[in-house]
Amino acid sequence: MTARPRVGLFVTCLVDLIRPRIARAAKALLERSGCDVEVPRAQTCCGQPAWNSGADKHAREIARQVVALFEPYDYVVAPSGSCAGMIRRHYPEALPGDAKARALAAKTHELTSFLVNTRGMTAVKAACATRACYHDSCSSLREMKVKREPRQLLAGVEGLRLSELRDGEVCCGFGGLFSVKYPEISARMADDKIADAIATGAETIVGGDLGCLLHLERRMKHTAKRLKVRHVAEVLTDER
Repeated sequence: MTARPRVGLFVTCLVDLIRPRIARAAKALLERSGCDVEVPRAQTCCGQPAWNSGADKHAREIARQVVALFEPYDYVVAPSGSCAGMIRRHYPEALPGDAKARALAAKTHELTSFLVNTRGMTAVKAACATRACYHDSCSSLREMKVKREPRQLLAGVEGLRLSELRDGEVCCGFGGLFSVKYPEISARMADDKIADAIATGAETIVGGDLGCLLHLERRMKHTAKRLKVRHVAEVLTDER
């Protein structure tokens, strides 16, 4: 009998603090794919805010903690292209010459990519009667090369009708510290993304990065029409 892979779930700060049901949904999906899933309680931030702000020393300290904590697992999976991208793409830069950092980077995956490409998941049993559009985060697209995978899984959700955004590869304006440094530009970018979503006839915006989703949700308080905002893991498990 083939041993079930041992997966360490990297929950992410935003999911942990604001919408922990996403972590529950991600864990359920991973278990359905045949994995044993653990959530290390000592995990904190991936270090991306420090890295993006130039606080390299602090980013390296956080990275070393994450490397040590997740080293025992066969895979590390995050319900976020942004955090997965930090570990996979930038830990080797933050810790050059560190073999353990490179090894962790190589086994770190974004959730839907791992389910489809590593575990061979092609469909889910879920229902969500809504017209939706999928928002691709910049990190998922550009760092993790994830685009097909969430759509493939969402296609099997009963009642879900998925429309494509006109400018799907354009940033929503969140960008972590970008939205703090340039709030007016960030707000305008979010408004453009929301208008694009509304033009598709969507009732719900689905995405894989909670930061982007929270940014859009907040900006929709200023629009005449408000759409529901859900993480892809929530839709794939009916988690509410």
